[in-house]
Amino acid sequence: MTEGTSFTNHLLVAMPSLADPDFSQSVTLVCEHSVGKGALGIVINKPLPMTLDEVLSQMNLQASDAAIGARSVLRGGPVHRDRGFVVHRPGGEWDSSHSVSDGIRITTSRDVLAAMARGEGPPDAFIALGYAGWEAGQLEREMLENAWMSLPVDEHILFDLPFEERWLAVWRRLGIDVGRISPFSGHA
Repeated sequence: MTEGTSFTNHLLVAMPSLADPDFSQSVTLVCEHSVGKGALGIVINKPLPMTLDEVLSQMNLQASDAAIGARSVLRGGPVHRDRGFVVHRPGGEWDSSHSVSDGIRITTSRDVLAAMARGEGPPDAFIALGYAGWEAGQLEREMLENAWMSLPVDEHILFDLPFEERWLAVWRRLGIDVGRISPFSGHA
């Protein structure tokens, strides 16, 4: 990690030794990161015991199709668990979208959920409640403490794989047998 490195559009993969219950065996999409301001990310592999139908009903919306309503909702992180984030590929014009990269958007406005309920939402979208946040310098410290491995986003992992397979898939993509990683870390 070099001075000024940004982890925006990277996946943070929890090392096997990371015991924090909010992040154990997690994969987090870093949506924004700057050295002076900190970072914001969405955990992309921890489904809640909740469906999109439940989120929509809280907003007085109804899914036009049972399959839409049955979609899983993710636990995006421990901060503001009442805030919803839609992670999606580009497509559509929404009131409040943030571009993570050319192929990834995060939208927080009601209009995207209303469109999803009608079956007209963005392609390859999923919903997360809450986010992960790091204050200035915190993510860099955690990287130096070997809490995380980072790699550029793989959109196949982000949009195509089942949520519960993502942590192991990242390790496989890196060519690492996660069962062989020592739970102890150090620096040479």
